[in-house]
Amino acid sequence: MEFSETLDYMSGGQTAQDLSVDNMLGQESPDQSDMLKVHSPDHTKGKSTLCEVLPDSKIPQFPSAEKSHVCGLCGKTFAVKCYLRRHLRVHRNERPHVCNICNKSFTERRSMFDHLLIHTKEKHHVCEICQKAFSQKKGLKRHLVTHGNEKPHVCEICGKKFAGWTSLKRHFLVHTNEKPHVCDICGKAFSQTVLLKRHLLIHKNETPHVCEVCNKGFSRKSSLQRHMRIHTNEKPHICEMCGKDFIQRSQLLAHHFSHTGEKPHKCDFCDKSYTTKSKLKKHMLIHSRTNHDAVDMQ
Repeated sequence: MEFSETLDYMSGGQTAQDLSVDNMLGQESPDQSDMLKVHSPDHTKGKSTLCEVLPDSKIPQFPSAEKSHVCGLCGKTFAVKCYLRRHLRVHRNERPHVCNICNKSFTERRSMFDHLLIHTKEKHHVCEICQKAFSQKKGLKRHLVTHGNEKPHVCEICGKKFAGWTSLKRHFLVHTNEKPHVCDICGKAFSQTVLLKRHLLIHKNETPHVCEVCNKGFSRKSSLQRHMRIHTNEKPHICEMCGKDFIQRSQLLAHHFSHTGEKPHKCDFCDKSYTTKSKLKKHMLIHSRTNHDAVDMQ
């Protein structure tokens, strides 16, 4: 079968203009046998509709085909009519392929098979650079961006760049001040699940990350890494105004206020303000002692 005949077979003699929105939405998806006829009549002749030569993801493939089948709802184009029909499930919100483990549904069978790898813990997609494995190809693609140091997703508010869209989405909560993840023990709220999980280690009193020099334990690996700078005397945070360097970024920020004269941490009981939160806490002890003395005198 010639390619032009194949395309004509799949389109049923219709052009893109003949496919109205109403007609498209009324069409059913082609069955697998129709797709196999187009896929390759040579190596499937006399066999069942399941191709034994190529995986399902390769049925059918027309890399050089003209995309003449247009979706009347979103304008997306397709080379083969069955692809257009399958695409229309998105607009109809049809999800005929259901996972028998968690009941999650999908528009395409291939997507469901990719999803099943999550349950089986199979990870066939391996990064050639660091050997990290992923259950889905899209997970590997997102990961590869980190090696290329590409950060195409930019925050419109502060200009910060991110490798993945999900990272940008999480970051955006900083600007909206949304904190949907709440600790059941103390009620403290967090913008991200990972931050809540880290916080819960405090309640469990778990300190799995131990300093090899002084045996001090930390709930987070990042906290241990910052602590190690005390032993190595590493001071990576440098003031651009005076050149003074600091172990922690918070120390640099507090120092920066000495140049600007800002004192953002204000006492709720008096008019005093401080450059750091720790100084404010020390000051607050004065008010707590005063309150205790007042109670004792009564």
